[in-house]
Amino acid sequence: MYTPELVAQCYKQMSLIRRVELRIAEIYHTDAVKSPVHLSIGQEHVAVGVCAPLKKDDIISNTYRCHATHLAKGGSLNEMMAELYGKATGCAGGKAGSMHLVDIKNGILGASAVVGSTISVATGYALAMQMEAKTTNKQRVVVCMFGDGATEEGCFYESMNFAALHQLPIIFVCENNRLAIHTPLEQRWATERLCERVATYGVHTQKVTEPDVFKIRDAISFAADQIRHHGGGPFFVECATYRWWEHVGPRDDHDDVYRDRAEYERWKADDQIARLAGLLDEVTCKRLDAEITAEIEAAETFAEKSPYPTDSELYTHVYAS
Repeated sequence: MYTPELVAQCYKQMSLIRRVELRIAEIYHTDAVKSPVHLSIGQEHVAVGVCAPLKKDDIISNTYRCHATHLAKGGSLNEMMAELYGKATGCAGGKAGSMHLVDIKNGILGASAVVGSTISVATGYALAMQMEAKTTNKQRVVVCMFGDGATEEGCFYESMNFAALHQLPIIFVCENNRLAIHTPLEQRWATERLCERVATYGVHTQKVTEPDVFKIRDAISFAADQIRHHGGGPFFVECATYRWWEHVGPRDDHDDVYRDRAEYERWKADDQIARLAGLLDEVTCKRLDAEITAEIEAAETFAEKSPYPTDSELYTHVYAS
């Protein structure tokens, strides 16, 4: 169904994301990384599936767990690593860290550490793009990423209502890993019918229940096509997923009391990176793995050798100039 080229592309992106984050976890204890890190290990298929159909000038809005979508959307690995190291060559000048990655030239809206706060920002950006399209006759698309915990914030429902009322060109994507920090979904939601709740606003909804990068890609492709060519919008896509490691930090926390190791083992058995590797020949996998190794090593070297921001940078970007 899918071309070898697409499989190889998705495999490389997902493997790159995981191996970068595994490397971040390794070096985190050395104090090279200057900010907390929220890893997406196990959730790579969502970021890659969402970003694959998007164009460079489409916009993606991130949460603080933003390494995966940053890389999947085409953000610079060198600049991302330098940002984690607090270096001046980082994507935010070394002053923002892991939770606030930004690369507007590649369509990556600045992330935020506050749960749900980027939902309203992305909705406002979609309004601006709708207005822009009236003069350019070219409709770009905004994708707003957030976790299941963010759907409990008031801004989620306010933004959903506003987007539906004005038919904005935005795709809301919920990465539902069933955990809001350490609280399982069953302890927070009276029902799990999230798509049903969203649909009451007149929003098109779809739930992808399998960790399948291609099914997510197809869902986003359909929504983006409707927005670009038929004026449809907004859309809401809920993606079932599971984070393998702790909420924040480089630790496997399955010995903690808030979740079940058996659930983790079920998700790990359905690892999408291993699945895609099985669809490729050994020569291709080795070539892609070697390319990833080289990219990660180059990014580390770039970050290590880059300078820290100077004192004169302390007050830049505080006020509009």
